[in-house]
Amino acid sequence: MASPRKKPNAIGTKAAYPGFIEPALATSIDKVPACERWVHEIKFDGYRVQVHLRAAAVKVFTRRGNDWTNRFRKIAADAWNINAGSAIIDGEVVVPAEDGTTDFSVLQNELKGRSKKIVMVAFDLLYLNGYDLRRLPLFERKALLKKIISKTDIQFSESFEIDGREMYKHACMTGLEGVVSKVRDSEYVSGRVNDWVKKTCAQRETLAIAGFALDGKKWDGIYLGRRKGKKLIYAGKVDHGFDSASAKDLKARLKPLIRETQPYAKKIAHRGIWVEPSLLAEIEYRAKSAKGKVRHSFFKGIREDL
Repeated sequence: MASPRKKPNAIGTKAAYPGFIEPALATSIDKVPACERWVHEIKFDGYRVQVHLRAAAVKVFTRRGNDWTNRFRKIAADAWNINAGSAIIDGEVVVPAEDGTTDFSVLQNELKGRSKKIVMVAFDLLYLNGYDLRRLPLFERKALLKKIISKTDIQFSESFEIDGREMYKHACMTGLEGVVSKVRDSEYVSGRVNDWVKKTCAQRETLAIAGFALDGKKWDGIYLGRRKGKKLIYAGKVDHGFDSASAKDLKARLKPLIRETQPYAKKIAHRGIWVEPSLLAEIEYRAKSAKGKVRHSFFKGIREDL
């Protein structure tokens, strides 16, 4: 008597299309993990996105769930060729340089027009053809992802099963943003998780703009604030990383936000033009003071996706 035919392994849990999914966020660490349960990916310097393919339509969402399909038309056009009836893909939109590095400020400049240089780098697959894949191990999700985007212009973020600290050292030597390490068989869990960790080559932080400075009529940088509960704490002044175009753009954005008083919980002894701290800036820095002020800092761009 013939043995019963085995059912094929399920590729996830059959489920209705879930809509936007809160993304998994990597936790910052001091040392890159080196044990075998971890795999390592290149950390890219761009906008986190979630691409949705459903009912012959493509949408591109930011990390906060804002619909940026019109702004990322090239990414939507690239995603049209995904080999799936429905899919939800997690990734990053970047502008790659010839040497493979990425730069957030370059991406921002590209987005001021209809950029043809932007590229999506995909690193996870959450939903496919009526199945929720979030409970599958990471390496299985990525295998499926690689297959469905193989004939598109979407790039695949490879996982490297090598010594994480050596990869981090190499990444920093070659000018890359850093390394994201993930537990090889981890599920996809929304929010800040410990199965995904990151280590950047230079320190980065998103901070509120509390004011700006002028030297006569010349742009002289921005004052920063860090939220602590409902309070805004002074986080330093940045006067590097601006060109004439970015300074002009920032001044135009900040002018409608001008207020008479400092927005800080504790007044500082600097003179500036103070604003409502609703605009967020991406700041790169080398160190922090004991009081949390950024040092050797550079302006990288405005965070409109948060």
